[in-house]
Amino acid sequence: MFKRIGNLIKGFLGLFIGGIEKRNPEALLEVEKENLRKQISEFNKGLATHAALVEKLISETKKLDKQETELRAKTTANLKAGNRQLAGELALKLQTVDKEHDEMLGQLESAELRYKELVKARDVSVKTAKQKIEDLSRDIDDMKVQKAMAELNEMASGMITEIGGSGDTLNRLEEMVEDERTKAAGRAR
Repeated sequence: MFKRIGNLIKGFLGLFIGGIEKRNPEALLEVEKENLRKQISEFNKGLATHAALVEKLISETKKLDKQETELRAKTTANLKAGNRQLAGELALKLQTVDKEHDEMLGQLESAELRYKELVKARDVSVKTAKQKIEDLSRDIDDMKVQKAMAELNEMASGMITEIGGSGDTLNRLEEMVEDERTKAAGRAR
């Protein structure tokens, strides 16, 4: 029972709001523009977070690159100095760092590609939404012009009817004046 009453209230509110929207489409368009601005802002925040991740990966990659270069130099120096055990330990560490570096490069490439895709998707979405808003704005302006033309046509047809109606009154008045004139002319004879 309450569900049906709730549906009835929702229906009335929907009709009421729909009527208001039809009377003022500019306000509805402005609300949609504001919603688009908010969505773009939220999307840009997400992009900034993703860009921060990319920058962190770049920093880590550079750090591993530097560490790899240092380990290579130390390994080579220890081999030349005859410290085979230390050179072996450094070589194992170098392999681990090299593997991490390669993984980090893969993550970096993937993150940069994803970032570029997100930027492109945002730009396409914004462009499409702006085009749709511009089209709707033009359509609203065209609708206003068409309404004004219709009102002018209605006023003009109303004026023609009124002029025609007063023309009938003038014709009757002319007949009455003619009758009175002929009567007066007949009495004067």
